[in-house]
Amino acid sequence: MNYSDNYLRDILTRVKTIALIGASDKTERPSHYVMAYLQSKGYQVIPVNPRLAGQQILGERVYASLEEIPQPFDMLELFIASDKVTPFVESAIALKAQVVWMQIGVIHHEAAKLATDAGLSVVMDHCPKQEIPRLGL
Repeated sequence: MNYSDNYLRDILTRVKTIALIGASDKTERPSHYVMAYLQSKGYQVIPVNPRLAGQQILGERVYASLEEIPQPFDMLELFIASDKVTPFVESAIALKAQVVWMQIGVIHHEAAKLATDAGLSVVMDHCPKQEIPRLGL
């Protein structure tokens, strides 16, 4: 997937709150260190993982689902298998998120079309932890 630098920069500068599906409490997992990096850059990252609901990851309460998050979020970030993406994208649309971001290796064209048709920005197969420094943000 190729996205213009301006497109990615726009997303990463307007987003403030990120719901992260597939959050892990294991420090060696990519979702954990990406969450820590995003927090260090000033984003609020809300972890979502039904197995860890009610616990804390990096100082944030973990929720079982997007619907349980008690505040709006700007971006849905997906650290899950591509074939599991669609229900989360549908929830993000219903909850009026602005962006769906699928991590490296996560590609689902039909779910991306659902999101873009609903007016959301979509990024697939990219990592914000790589894009932020590359773009000088």
